[in-house]
Amino acid sequence: MAQLLKVHGSQNSFFILDQTKLAQPLADGELRQLAQGLTDSHNGLLGGADGLLVVDRPTRPGAVAQMRVINADGSEASMCGNGLRTVARYVAERDGQTTFKVDTMDSSLQVRQATELAPGVLAFAVEISPVRFDKTALPFDNLGHDRLLGTPVPELAPGLTFTTLAVPNPHLISFVSQQTIEGPLLGELGPYLNGDNPYFSDGVNINFAQILGPQKLFVRTYERGVGFTNACGTGMSATSLAFALLHPASAAFDEPITVYNPGGMVKTIAHFTHQHYWIELIGNATFTHRIQVAEELLHQGKVAAHDAKITATGEQEAYQNFVHQLPHFNLSVN
Repeated sequence: MAQLLKVHGSQNSFFILDQTKLAQPLADGELRQLAQGLTDSHNGLLGGADGLLVVDRPTRPGAVAQMRVINADGSEASMCGNGLRTVARYVAERDGQTTFKVDTMDSSLQVRQATELAPGVLAFAVEISPVRFDKTALPFDNLGHDRLLGTPVPELAPGLTFTTLAVPNPHLISFVSQQTIEGPLLGELGPYLNGDNPYFSDGVNINFAQILGPQKLFVRTYERGVGFTNACGTGMSATSLAFALLHPASAAFDEPITVYNPGGMVKTIAHFTHQHYWIELIGNATFTHRIQVAEELLHQGKVAAHDAKITATGEQEAYQNFVHQLPHFNLSVN
């Protein structure tokens, strides 16, 4: 029997599959099929998810594991900050380590076990890097600029300014009012810029952020390949860096920033070290279910509840108790 885990970081939910434990690892086509089947919100397992996190053997010296991110639509993302926290916890428990490196598509990233956010809410801190500002890293075109950094972009929306960062996932960021966060614009821009459009040929993650006070944000994200998510780890990290760059009176480097999101809260710390920017993302790594299933069903991409032995961990109750006490958790995003 093979094992899957249902997990989440800020209620950005995933299934984890450790391929190193399988008799025969899944081919790329099988992984895409499995991801699409598991994550479907109507017919998927346990109500679906935002993606499939695949743990493989490391590809670079010094790392102990590799994480691949297969989105709900079958596309592959270069990184996932919320997902990396959950994979970090899985590998930490598997290997008995608390600080190590995990390979992603573009780099090896440092991860570490952090202090619990609340009783029963385990947390991990992960490195988000590399950071790039140039348009070829996203890529984008036809917006009248080679770099967007608090820049008016009338092609996208009147009255707003935008920032673009690759961390390495591409992100488009705008600091807006609560009214704009609650309004329809993000839901309109998301499908447009991730469909056939003249600006972002590979699509882009879009983050609307409200400044709540010094070192404090609320972020809502439309995620490329997924749609609206409860949270996006790289999005909150990129937005935190943009916050420190564009609003230095309200956000400091090397100091924790509290970032609320529709799924809860994380902490971020923006750094500038040796002429390089990077962000540390600190948040929950919650395991909600352990799932046992025949390995052959994984290869077929068909895992139904009646085919699996599913055991709830009880961790979700502790997480819900934590988030319901957050002062900005109930900020409307309807």
